[in-house]
Amino acid sequence: MTEENQQATEQQFAIQKIYLKDVSFESPNAPDVFADGEWKPEINVQLNSSHKAIAKDVYEVILNITVTAKQKEKTAFLVEVKQAGLFTMSGFPEENIAGMLGAYCPEALFPFAREAVADFVNKGGFPPLLLAPINFNAVYMQQVQQQQAAAGVQETAH
Repeated sequence: MTEENQQATEQQFAIQKIYLKDVSFESPNAPDVFADGEWKPEINVQLNSSHKAIAKDVYEVILNITVTAKQKEKTAFLVEVKQAGLFTMSGFPEENIAGMLGAYCPEALFPFAREAVADFVNKGGFPPLLLAPINFNAVYMQQVQQQQAAAGVQETAH
């Protein structure tokens, strides 16, 4: 067996579990917001992810999505979803693990979080809200560049 084939067979990635860790839905101005005329809300979506090691080669990744909708300057609804998963990763170089935790795993969680957001918004009496797809690899690369730039600024400050 070549070294490349041996390395490929030693690498393992598995989703152990996907679960809803936390959810919050608020509609502080209901029922008045339903009578505010045509539904043309301002939608603000905030997104971040975090991760921590749970055991050897096992990581919990949490994708946090917060959506705020305002109708005529009043908050119509606020929904926060923390979609989580347990992922097993072994045999990968450390830089690959970081990328998988920062991009690949959140990307795997996103469809579940998106469904939860849509479901809670709909149950709150509002029209369906479908979040647009997100390029998590681009988001992760942007975060890495920001961290490197911040580290460069700190190094030059010393």
